Amino acid sequence: MKKRLCMGTVLASGPLLLCLGAPAMAAGDDASLDALEQQISRIQSEQRALQKALVSVQKQIAAHRTVAHAGNAAAHHGMAAHQLASVDAADHEAGIAVASTEHEEEPAPHHLGANGHFHASGPDAQPVFGGAEDTPTVESVVGHRAEDIISRVAENGVGPHSRETAGAQAAGALGDHGVFHLGPVTLILGGFIDASAVESNRHTASGTFNFWQATPFKNEPRYHTDNFDGSARYSRLSLMARGNVDKYSTISGVFEMDFGAGAATTDAYESNSYAFRMRQAYLAYDNSKENFHFLAGQAWSMLTPGRVGIIPRQESLPETIESSMLVGQTWARQLQFRFVKDFLNHRLWTGLSIENSATLYSTNGFAAGSTDGQVIMPGGQTVTVGSAGTGLTNNALFPNEIAPDVIGKIAWDPHWGHYEVEGILHFPHDRVSTLGAGKNHTAVGGGGGGSMILPVVPHKVEVRLAGLAGYGIGRYGSVLLPDATLKSNGAPSPLFSMQGTAGIIAHPNPLIDVYGYFGYQQAGRSYFSEGGTPYGYGNPGYNSAGCYTELGSCDAGSNIHSVMEATVGAWYRFLKGRYGTVEGGVQLAYSRIHAWEGNGGAPDTSLSEVFMDFRYLPFQ
Repeated sequence: MKKRLCMGTVLASGPLLLCLGAPAMAAGDDASLDALEQQISRIQSEQRALQKALVSVQKQIAAHRTVAHAGNAAAHHGMAAHQLASVDAADHEAGIAVASTEHEEEPAPHHLGANGHFHASGPDAQPVFGGAEDTPTVESVVGHRAEDIISRVAENGVGPHSRETAGAQAAGALGDHGVFHLGPVTLILGGFIDASAVESNRHTASGTFNFWQATPFKNEPRYHTDNFDGSARYSRLSLMARGNVDKYSTISGVFEMDFGAGAATTDAYESNSYAFRMRQAYLAYDNSKENFHFLAGQAWSMLTPGRVGIIPRQESLPETIESSMLVGQTWARQLQFRFVKDFLNHRLWTGLSIENSATLYSTNGFAAGSTDGQVIMPGGQTVTVGSAGTGLTNNALFPNEIAPDVIGKIAWDPHWGHYEVEGILHFPHDRVSTLGAGKNHTAVGGGGGGSMILPVVPHKVEVRLAGLAGYGIGRYGSVLLPDATLKSNGAPSPLFSMQGTAGIIAHPNPLIDVYGYFGYQQAGRSYFSEGGTPYGYGNPGYNSAGCYTELGSCDAGSNIHSVMEATVGAWYRFLKGRYGTVEGGVQLAYSRIHAWEGNGGAPDTSLSEVFMDFRYLPFQ
């Protein structure tokens, strides 16, 4: 009895049994050998096809599992039925049954498919585009991450923030690892543990937050001493809740908090118990059928430069460690009602924002009234510019406002770079009173500006430029120079303001960020004198003679003309994985502060600082 060697496999055409033995291997039977080689070659070819089919099925099953986690978002688009049908068809074609897959791929970023349509993958991935018309669906606006998807659909060479960078974290970036599903609602966590410190050549008593107007001049002992200060108070926690309203619209809510506030019980000697505070809290509605976006709540002002479109959490903020960011940076976080419409496949954006107004007055030289927010004019009139907070507000000054700030913006994302133009209207308001009578005064302020990001080497090296100029808008710069002072009749006098920044940022590899910035901000002057006494802002009659002598008399600190800052720094992510990211940074900064010329000269001062920071980003 002759023995034969048999090999069996399952092919797409059905089972195949190949047996080798004497009958098939007769000596000299070249035809049989050729037939056998062809059969082996066909087996190998079909096995390779089978392996490819198996990999495809495994990927589809993994995608189906992701969809199952996404709750009813999948049902909105019929994803589950489509993918199950695809799995069944693949199983039938390959002639195999797959019970389970043991390996699921790491969350991957969004990418363009072979047909040019946009797809997403990751912990809360959803399909984005489909069909020959490439019609945007709700996920094109708010899917995996609204800020990421839009920026990749309208690719401008700048790209979205890398969410572990300091600039992204300042804007409120959310995480990849902290994604949970509660029925139809997706919860996404963000934030970091922060340990930062600064060594400076002046005692500023403000930690890593620079309040440049309080930088000491030579007359103050604090000018002549170094200072070290460190804290974990800027550790941050953020949360986004997102749900699909229908096929085309989504609503989301964002909370972002840190410990940056100083409560009355905070001490710097033992507990360092800084207060929990609100950074951002807003709801956003996005409709991809109408390409309409609405935001209500406290968020970064629409005046803040952006990276792509007009999108929350994609503000262009510096990579610096200092929590005051950068001299000349335009920003505020405040209540707003924002209406945005985009065109041309998310490349052209228009926005209108109604935002909370808070005029910052300088009342230099005027006598204070009996209550906060009132000043006494030389002629005896009482001018009310605000009132101290009462009830559940703090006792700080709340200005007297007659209307909100009105801000408009146009953003353009061609294939290279991001460009913005913007404008603002502001209405300073006060009341001038005498016994038995009074009169309201309203001034009109505002201005305009813009910003751009130039991707010199796309996604590797970029140049950022931004600027804003106008009257009565000084508070929108990091230095917090005043918006207005008072005229001789007590009416508001908006001050000219100008601010700008320029920076170059490099990402030589995914672990390193390197940056350099220059920022500048200045305030104009408005003043008068009566009875030999100077009033207003920038009055040349103010005393500056003692600004150069320790313990001398000096008015320079309340009459700042300009502030500049030059800074360089770097971040290194030395641990990065499924557990999150740990990064360290160092920053060198030099600031120069010039006062308006007074009676005794135009004094100036400077501030040199070294910042250090370690952060753990568990959700990135």
